[in-house]
Amino acid sequence: MFPRSTALVLVDIQNDFCPGGSLAVPSGDQIVAVVNSLAPAFQFVAATEDWHPPNHISFKENGGVWPPHCVQGTRGAELHPDLNQSNIQLIVRKGFSVDKDTFEGLDAISPAGATLDEVLRRAGVESIYVAGLATDYCVKATVLDALKKGYEVFAITDAMRAVDVEPGDGQRALAEMKKGGAQLVTAGEVVNTSQKSTTGSPLS
Repeated sequence: MFPRSTALVLVDIQNDFCPGGSLAVPSGDQIVAVVNSLAPAFQFVAATEDWHPPNHISFKENGGVWPPHCVQGTRGAELHPDLNQSNIQLIVRKGFSVDKDTFEGLDAISPAGATLDEVLRRAGVESIYVAGLATDYCVKATVLDALKKGYEVFAITDAMRAVDVEPGDGQRALAEMKKGGAQLVTAGEVVNTSQKSTTGSPLS
């Protein structure tokens, strides 16, 4: 198990971003089993959710570029039903203001009103592993933002999927993350690393 200074951040693994959802990422649901196998290796796992009001600025009918998705209180906004939530200690939400969109997961807000960044810093977290949807949007934004905020960041390449509006967007996003300082790793490498890590007391 990883020490308490390392956390796993799951970005937007929600029904609307999975097959059958209003803004489905191709094969987005295929990362769920991978994430479920990884999460027990971490003492702290946080999940982000898009949590939009019905008239959100990002929706096409309001001048945005996306169809309505992850609308507050709908099934589409719920975490994928196969995601094992027993491993998740904290759910944070973003994009809940009508006139503002937020891609960066560390700026998502906890039920207590703190950003995920604030929660992680209070807990002494220095390294984060990132997985989720979509590689070329919120995952990329979360990784690059976390690097700017001073975290050591690992992007789990087989625990994310891309929209690929333009062919190759996902690969370009990974290249941008790597250039920004992120380490690209596979789920297998994460498991091997966790088995060699020193365990500490759980995060409070």
